[in-house]
Amino acid sequence: MEADILKKEAAKKRALNIENRIAILENKMALSERNEAGYKVDDDKSFRGIIRIGSGEDTSESFIFIGDKEDDKPKHVKYDRKTTSDFVLAFGLNNAIVENDNLDNSPYKFGGSRFFEIGWAWKTRVFKESNFLRVKYGYSLQINGLKPTNNQYFVQNGNQTGLETFPYELKKAKLSVSNLVFPVHFEFGPSKKIVKDSYFRYSTKNQFIIGIGGYGGFNIGTRQKLKYELDGERVKEKQKRNFNTSNLVYGISSYVAFGDTALYVKYDLSPIFKDQLFKQNNISIGVRFDMD
Repeated sequence: MEADILKKEAAKKRALNIENRIAILENKMALSERNEAGYKVDDDKSFRGIIRIGSGEDTSESFIFIGDKEDDKPKHVKYDRKTTSDFVLAFGLNNAIVENDNLDNSPYKFGGSRFFEIGWAWKTRVFKESNFLRVKYGYSLQINGLKPTNNQYFVQNGNQTGLETFPYELKKAKLSVSNLVFPVHFEFGPSKKIVKDSYFRYSTKNQFIIGIGGYGGFNIGTRQKLKYELDGERVKEKQKRNFNTSNLVYGISSYVAFGDTALYVKYDLSPIFKDQLFKQNNISIGVRFDMD
C-alpha cells in the first residue's frame, strides 16, 4: 500500500512539473510576440545566450550578434541613414570602335570579346526629404577582353601596336586589359519609404532606376593569351607586356535597372592604345548587379 501511495505521488509530481514547464514556455512565447525581434527572456537560468541577425535597408547595418544576459542590450539603430553600400558585379560583351570606321567592321569577335567588372559602391541620398536623386560612387576592377578575327594576334613594334596574321592556326588569341577605376553616377528613380517606431529607410527594391555618370582610373596590367598547336603539341602562351595601352583610363557609363538587376553600358573616352595612327575606343554592354 505504501509503495502504491509513493508511485501516485511521484506521478502527480511529474504531471505538475510538465504542466508548469508548458505554462512557462507559453508565457515566454507570448512575451516574445509582444516585443521586438531579438528580445531576450532572462528568467531561465538554462538559457544564457541569444543570437540576433539583421540585414538590408530596414536595419542600421548588417550584423550577427551573440551575447548573454549581462551584455544583451538593444543595438542602437540610426534613425536615418543617408548612405548605404552595394557589392557591384557586371559582365557582358566587349568590343572597340575604330576611328574612321564603324562597329560592323570591327576586327574583333563580337561573341568572343567580353568584359568583367567587380567592385564596391556607396550610395548617398542628395535631398533630406526625398530619395529620388542619389550619388553613387566607389571603386571597381574592370577587365576588358578583345579577341581578334581572321587568325590574327597583337604585335607591339616600338610605339605602335597592331594586328598581324599568326604563323600557325590559332585556337585562341585574346588581349586582356585590367583597369582599376573609380566610378561616379547620378542615380534617379522612385523608392519606397519604410517607417518604423525608431527609424525609417528608403528602399529601391522592385523600383525602376536610371544611373548616368562616368569613371576614371589607371591601367594595372595587360596580357595576351595564345593557344595553338605546334608539331602536334598544344601550346599555351602568355605574353605580359604593355602593348602600348593607355596608362590612364576614363569614360562614360550608364545603367537602367529594375531593383538590383540592370542593363549596363560603358564607353572608354581614352583610347585603348596610345600614339596610334587610328584611335580605338573600348565599348561594353552587359548586365550589372548591385547587391546590398
